[in-house]
Amino acid sequence: MSTNIFVIGLDEENRRVLERLPLAGTCSFHGLLTPEELQHGEIDFEALLKTAQHELDAFDGDVAAIVSYWDFPAASLVPILCARYGLPSVSLEAVLKCEHKYWSRLEQRKAIDELPDFGIVDLDGAHPAPPDGVGYPMWLKPVKSFSSELAFKAENDAEFAGAVAEIRAGVGRVGEPFGYVLEQVSLPPEIARVGGAACLAEEALHGVQAAIEGYVHQGEVTVYGALDSINYPDSSSFLRHQYPSQLGEEPVQRMRDVAERVMKQIGFDNGTFSIEFFCDPESGQVCLLEINPRHSQSHAELFEFVDGVANHEIMVRLGLGQDPGRRPTKGTYQIAGKWYLRRFEDGVVTRVPTREEIEAVQERVDGTQIEIIPEVGQRLSDLPEQDSYSFELAHLFVAGHTEHEMVQKYQACVDALPFEFA
Repeated sequence: MSTNIFVIGLDEENRRVLERLPLAGTCSFHGLLTPEELQHGEIDFEALLKTAQHELDAFDGDVAAIVSYWDFPAASLVPILCARYGLPSVSLEAVLKCEHKYWSRLEQRKAIDELPDFGIVDLDGAHPAPPDGVGYPMWLKPVKSFSSELAFKAENDAEFAGAVAEIRAGVGRVGEPFGYVLEQVSLPPEIARVGGAACLAEEALHGVQAAIEGYVHQGEVTVYGALDSINYPDSSSFLRHQYPSQLGEEPVQRMRDVAERVMKQIGFDNGTFSIEFFCDPESGQVCLLEINPRHSQSHAELFEFVDGVANHEIMVRLGLGQDPGRRPTKGTYQIAGKWYLRRFEDGVVTRVPTREEIEAVQERVDGTQIEIIPEVGQRLSDLPEQDSYSFELAHLFVAGHTEHEMVQKYQACVDALPFEFA
């Protein structure tokens, strides 16, 4: 008999990843709410919760697990639904301590020193100013957003004022439904005071970006992978994430140590996480950028290429209340990257690569998977979930035996993918 696993925001690409897992033969994966319902337009959290419950109640069979690899609102729906249906899960409070960027920083500060100076910007004041102790250059961002939406770097007072105006105009789309979820737990006074639609300022970090993936099972923190995040030259926009990290053992061990202290402080248990860092290549010092209370679906194919099994398996096993156990480490390739092909100016898409063109590239260049983002006729600035400085044209998963080979394969793919704009 098949084990029924409900995946909030299940999309076709991730269904294919899940169905390639070693345990997939005994499982049936069911979608619960679509990615469009979760991420596009206004987010009505109460309505999403009711719809999800209705679908689960109407299901003819046992529900063994409810899981997700998406950010808010999915990450917050999982613990609420699991609690209602008596299923294993991380607690809602621990998720919110990660998702609320200010609350997260306050918790981190209790356990580690590896974090920047930070503070809240008063969006309601007549003349918002940088918080005391936070100097330029700084990043301004809502306390809850996703995909770097409404994140701005400010080098001076004029850029600070411009960023505050943009954030003030757009913070409610995610901040208001996030505020509703915050009301479901007992909040410390400083978080109740700022709510879900506030703005965080923190000093810009320096060095190279990296991330670790891990999970907590019965109080024990396990880090199973470290990745590099590489930006476009002179830009804050990601060019690629690559696994495994090429940084060396010392900074990776430091990231592990920080993760263990912070996740224990937060009380995070029975869930997956992904933590982003800045690392100084000279000193090996690390500084925590952000905690995501979920593993990254962006990295699933990378683990599959290099280790032989996607990180989704850990999510599923924890959802079933199982110990994920030891990770396999035998895949076909030594290194893999998720590349972001971007355009840095707006335009209307007049041509994208055809299905036949994409398949021809994937057949010619081994170890590649290509996903096109926009459709013909779309204006790039209308695409959902873009960072504040660029527009994604395609995601390319590219694997190789060396970093150099992977870079060459990526360039060969890009050269063969025709896009046109008006």
